Amino acid sequence: MDHRLPGPAAQSLLEDGQPTILVSGEGWRRLASGRPADPGVALIIPTSGSSGRPRLVELTRSAVEAGVASSLRALAAEAGDGWVSCLPLAHIGGLLVLLRGLLGGVPLLFRRPGELEPVAGFPFVSVVPTQLVRALDAGVDLRSYRALLLGGGGVDTALGSRLAAAGAPCVVTYGLTQSCGGVVYDGIPLPGVSVRIGDGAEIQLGGPTLFRGYRDGAAAGLTADGWLPTGDGGRLDGDGRLHVHGRLDDLIVTGGENVWPGDVEAALRSHPAVADCAVFGRPDATWGQRVVAAVVPRDRGVPPTLDALRDHVGALLGRHQAPRELVLVETLPRTALGKLQRGGLDVGTQEAGSRE
Repeated sequence: MDHRLPGPAAQSLLEDGQPTILVSGEGWRRLASGRPADPGVALIIPTSGSSGRPRLVELTRSAVEAGVASSLRALAAEAGDGWVSCLPLAHIGGLLVLLRGLLGGVPLLFRRPGELEPVAGFPFVSVVPTQLVRALDAGVDLRSYRALLLGGGGVDTALGSRLAAAGAPCVVTYGLTQSCGGVVYDGIPLPGVSVRIGDGAEIQLGGPTLFRGYRDGAAAGLTADGWLPTGDGGRLDGDGRLHVHGRLDDLIVTGGENVWPGDVEAALRSHPAVADCAVFGRPDATWGQRVVAAVVPRDRGVPPTLDALRDHVGALLGRHQAPRELVLVETLPRTALGKLQRGGLDVGTQEAGSRE
């Protein structure tokens, strides 16, 4: 469990998990109300909660071993290559670093989240986008790493350009807690992992890293032939490389056109007046849904206008993807790892308008 969780959220996870032993900074104690895990379960860990209340995922030892082994193999890691641990261990991406040390025998170096300065002998690190942005802003030389595994969200155009200019060897990972973390590296599945596109352009994952179910007893919800429906939309190109569009639930259909929020967000972030943003849909009598942009201005005193952002996005993506409503906000709801919580975007309109 993440020690930063507020009391009610932590209590909710405890109630869902029903642990038999509770370990904390005060030591450990046995709980009379606990329920033992099934013998086949090696790890129970919550999902990120970016799309709602976190769920407790059950992973077997064979799934964890497969995830660790396939990752080390894909990265061509050699004996003695160390890993930097600077992500919370209560999330699958951070815990996998620890598990590489436990199961793969690799050396580990524990550091604070903002400490990304390279250290000899530790060429691998798992990070989230926020850490990379702060490292680049601080002028940290990332070239000595062999791979910076990026999870918790993709790389937008601006960040990708900065990483390329800095010579940072970034590997963008894709996966879910239910798949034992990232199992697709730069669009290519790890050894033993399979990817296919199902109905409605949904990404589906297969292979030995998949979870067995949820702690509350709910089934894994796999397809009849054993694939994990991810709820994400995407496509495979001619080389078999996966391109992720975003959550299918987040897809905006406006005027009969499909608009992926992530594409619009990337375009908006390239506008000099936008510090951060989130895009979502709202019902619209004319368009079915209208594209709404919640924007954190770079300068609160001189915020961007709807017309300016529509022109900017229209020039990059086409007019049909440009926002028809603008909401100015001070912050956006995010998880501890920086993932946008779209369920918390029910914000009131502070500035609105429409232009054909």
